[in-house]
Amino acid sequence: MTKADTIAAKLKMALQADFIEVLDVSHEHAGHGGWREGGETHFKVTISSPQFAGKNRVQQHRMVNSLLADELANGIHALEMHLSASKPA
Repeated sequence: MTKADTIAAKLKMALQADFIEVLDVSHEHAGHGGWREGGETHFKVTISSPQFAGKNRVQQHRMVNSLLADELANGIHALEMHLSASKPA
């Protein structure tokens, strides 16, 4: 299982996500800080979850960071987040 698969499964279950997309964008950061050969260091996540309703952006990001604390401490250098309480158009 790739890190992207692990991230998606963990977030989908915990957030009861209506929509989730996890992209490994490590190739876009080749040569930059935190990048490693083989990728799986930089990710972009798009999530729609009713769990985000009534929460501001900082609260939403803290939720995701908390759920992915182990991954962020062990090899993930960057996590770009696009979060909402409604499904993307």
